[in-house]
Amino acid sequence: MAELQLSDANFDGEVVKSDRPVLVDFWAPWCGPCRMLAPLVEELSKEYDGKVKVGKLNTDDNTQVATRFRISAIPTLLFFKGGKVIDQLVGVHPKPEIKKRLDAMLVG
Repeated sequence: MAELQLSDANFDGEVVKSDRPVLVDFWAPWCGPCRMLAPLVEELSKEYDGKVKVGKLNTDDNTQVATRFRISAIPTLLFFKGGKVIDQLVGVHPKPEIKKRLDAMLVG
C-alpha cells in the first residue's frame, strides 16, 4: 500500500483512531532534508504494509495538526500507538534507526 496522504481533516480518523501503529512523516515541499527522507519512508511503507500505517502530512497545507503536535522542525517522524505519540525523530535518520523504532513499536 502506498503512503497515506494525511490532512487536518482525516488525521484523527486515520492516525488517532487507527487500530494499527502509525508512522507520520511531517514534511513540506520546499524542505530539502524532507525530500531526502521521502524515499526511505516510501520503502518502509512497503516493508511494513499490513503491520504499520505510514502517512505523510504536508505542514504547509495542514497547520492545525502540525501546531497540535508542536512540529517546529521538519522532517519530523512521529510514531503513534493507540492514538498517542510514543516516539519521535527529528531530521534525517538512517533507515536502520527508523526500522528499530518501528520494530519496538510492534512488540511494545
